[in-house]
Amino acid sequence: MADPSLISLPPHHSQCLGCGPDNPAGLHLKVYRDGDTVATDVAFDARHRGAPGLAHGGAISAACDDLFGFVLYLVQEIAVTRTLTVNYLAPVPLGQPHRITARLQRRQGRRLHLEATGTGHDDVTRFTAEALFLVVDREHFTPHGADADVLAMFNRPPEHR
Repeated sequence: MADPSLISLPPHHSQCLGCGPDNPAGLHLKVYRDGDTVATDVAFDARHRGAPGLAHGGAISAACDDLFGFVLYLVQEIAVTRTLTVNYLAPVPLGQPHRITARLQRRQGRRLHLEATGTGHDDVTRFTAEALFLVVDREHFTPHGADADVLAMFNRPPEHR
């Protein structure tokens, strides 16, 4: 994503499974904002293997879930995943770039309905996802041992949250 009009978004925290730069098992997603959409380019590797040569559905699901977390920066809310459904439409080959985009579909009170699309470098839509996130208070995380970098995420300016 070399487009200078895109805005780079900071990782959720350093050890995040999806975007954490310091998580050796992570996906290391780099996420960008483009208007009311967030996007990432990912090439699943051997750590994400399901069937020979193909990405595991769980890795794809994790990438979608993490990207949905970046939509929260746009709506300026703290929320958690309630449900996540991934529709696997075509095989996702390892080592090939895929663009995943996500956005808010609609909001109903505390309920945020989100949608994502994963497209291969060949412009074939390989998967779609829908999620329901519920808005929560930051105190939702403190009883569960939220460490300093997670809590710092909630103190970022709204444009980077």
